[in-house]
Amino acid sequence: MLHLIQLGTAYLELINMWTMALNSEKQSVGNSTETEQEMKLRGVLSEQLLRDQNREFAGTAGVSAGNRSKAFVPAFQNTRSGECVVSRFADGSEAPIHVLDGLPSHWITSVDEGGHVTAVDEAVVAGFMHKGRFYTREEAVEAC
Repeated sequence: MLHLIQLGTAYLELINMWTMALNSEKQSVGNSTETEQEMKLRGVLSEQLLRDQNREFAGTAGVSAGNRSKAFVPAFQNTRSGECVVSRFADGSEAPIHVLDGLPSHWITSVDEGGHVTAVDEAVVAGFMHKGRFYTREEAVEAC
């Protein structure tokens, strides 16, 4: 009888753990979808927004391929602090395109399970450095 009670208790614990995990997964998926939509509405820089900007500026100096020959370097600016950084891979080496993984940790607001940056502070914008000055994508198009 004691064995049946222990088995029943273990079974209930297993069901409870499975239910909690399922609810947690649903909540997590729901929150990430909602958060991504909210971030997009607010213009928060994310991998998806970078892809959208690349499509929008395709064929112009607003993308790395369109201004590299004029010595523009992919970079980011925190418009709140004025701080600018060159785009870098997570290992610190310079990246030829806009990459979020190498940004200063205090700019990062979201990472995925693999540790890759998925979103940054809403004050951060993508652009380019040229001769010590930061250019937005729009300004790079005009300058070239």
